[in-house]
Amino acid sequence: MLDSVFEHLDFTEDSEDDGTVINVAVIGKPNAGKSSLINKITNEERCIVSDIAGTTRDTIDTMIENKYGKFNFTDTAGLRRQNKIYDDIEKYSIIRAKMAIERSDVCVIMIDAEAGVTEQDTKVAGLAHEAGKACILAVNKWDAIEKNDKTMQEFRKKLDTDFAFMSYAPKVFISAKTGQRIDRLFEFIVSCAEQSARRITTGMLNELLAQATTRVQPPSDKGKRLKIFYVTQASVKPPTFIFFCNNAQLFHFSYQRYLENRIREAFGLEGTPIRIIIRERGEK
Repeated sequence: MLDSVFEHLDFTEDSEDDGTVINVAVIGKPNAGKSSLINKITNEERCIVSDIAGTTRDTIDTMIENKYGKFNFTDTAGLRRQNKIYDDIEKYSIIRAKMAIERSDVCVIMIDAEAGVTEQDTKVAGLAHEAGKACILAVNKWDAIEKNDKTMQEFRKKLDTDFAFMSYAPKVFISAKTGQRIDRLFEFIVSCAEQSARRITTGMLNELLAQATTRVQPPSDKGKRLKIFYVTQASVKPPTFIFFCNNAQLFHFSYQRYLENRIREAFGLEGTPIRIIIRERGEK
């Protein structure tokens, strides 16, 4: 079977990434309009477009330069539920799609407006979220559905609920067919890539930490209170922050979420996940 072959294949991609090219993975379930989006952007039939789900079997790279910058768009095979994989070719396609996510700076998660939000949409988004990638929720085929003055608001509420784990992701309602809001999508891609690579000084972080811990005291348990000595940013893509404290067990998830929210309030970071690492350090 192909499993043994995959272990020895070199999936290294040729890349023109010189620090100015934004790598964008266009992901989603089959037939969400991924190839149509890239075709519209390039004004070329570079990707195979069909109403038959699963037409794109491999990842396809397309270099684009426009007024927003330079981009390498990767069209990926639609990701299905694991139990729907029937052949080795599709398994290969999914491996390639996951690798496209890994090497991307930004993931555009395509959602079919006609089909509505499905469990598979959230699973696909979860792959990008777990990989720590900047993400955009792009609701496609917005031109094809009947709408009233509440349609977008109601769809946003559905997105907020089903994608609560990635509330940082901006949402845009597009049409790959007509080009509706494609400019807005590019603006989000650029801003999300910038935020994912953003660095915040240790001084600014600790000033924020002092304000946050004064506003809401760190938790305590059986007379022992959490003490956070300081915080520093360890890396980017995604922004990763290390909090040094006296007792990691006292650093409850709810307080981590509180501090993440304060960081976002102060510094933005729209479109990118944040990772928090807790380290214990003895008191001096």
